[in-house]
Amino acid sequence: MPRETTVEMSPIRFLAAGLVAVVAATPAMAQTCMRPADKAAFDVRALQSQLMVAALLCKQDEQYNTFVRSYQGQLSSAWEGMSTYYRRANGNTGVRVRDNFVTELANVQQMDSGRQGTAFCANVASLFTAAMAAPKTTEGLAQLAVANGLSNPHGRSECSATTPAASSAPEKPERRTAIRRVSTNTR
Repeated sequence: MPRETTVEMSPIRFLAAGLVAVVAATPAMAQTCMRPADKAAFDVRALQSQLMVAALLCKQDEQYNTFVRSYQGQLSSAWEGMSTYYRRANGNTGVRVRDNFVTELANVQQMDSGRQGTAFCANVASLFTAAMAAPKTTEGLAQLAVANGLSNPHGRSECSATTPAASSAPEKPERRTAIRRVSTNTR
């Protein structure tokens, strides 16, 4: 039987390889501005996330479920819009980056509820009413989010006439550093 050996990357080399990957990806991410439809999708997600946090913290599950059922098409469209944006901006890592963002958004909103204390539930009660009265369009929900200060901390600039959005052309495959692990077995 051939003898196998273990090759492991030291923590410092592993960290350095990760930093190289992040630095290599940063220029592409920095160049991807948000189109109006992208921003609307993010704003709708901010509204949905805020209502979800309210449902969990304020025992407003039924109101949240009613909202989701009533606006299922718009919420799905916004989710797909965010997914498309992250695929365009981040290529193969887009889904992971999107999921991390959604988690971070909910965490930020939950921390904000803590800062508001007992006033949070009273403050968001009217948001449920306004959400249910909003036009049944992505733009209507996005406008409600913006009007209530729920715009996302996504950190991306909006496209302007002088800032073209990244093309939807296929991304180059992500370069990965392969770490080969081989165990030492002797028989």
